[in-house]
Amino acid sequence: MKKGHIIGLGIIAVAIVIIMTSIGDASSYESFSTAWEMKQDGEDKAIHVVGQLKKDGEGQVTGIQVREDKTSFTFLLVDNEGTEQKVFYNEPVPADFQRSEQVVVIGSYRDKEIFVADKILMKCPSKYQETEVQAAGM
Repeated sequence: MKKGHIIGLGIIAVAIVIIMTSIGDASSYESFSTAWEMKQDGEDKAIHVVGQLKKDGEGQVTGIQVREDKTSFTFLLVDNEGTEQKVFYNEPVPADFQRSEQVVVIGSYRDKEIFVADKILMKCPSKYQETEVQAAGM
């Protein structure tokens, strides 16, 4: 074989190894019950759980408790199966957190009572939503 072919095969092999390791690290969206089962089975990898903040009958967000020094907080999240779970986040409350339509927490259980989020992703209402509705009505 030529030297160029060997180098090309080496590059392809390295690319395949990189792709396989990144696929192994990818996680899917789970419910809190599935996340707890995974914890019980000994899986300690970060889990993505999608849900909505708990709201009262008037649509106001409830269950947010911010520490006095404002460096961390807990909140109640209801996943897509309707399971309510207390979530701890060791960072300040993100801007527009209470206005978010959906919240994705990435983390794991430390015990059954609390899910510890390492990262929070939010889907906030679009600032263009009202403009689009007005434009469609014209």
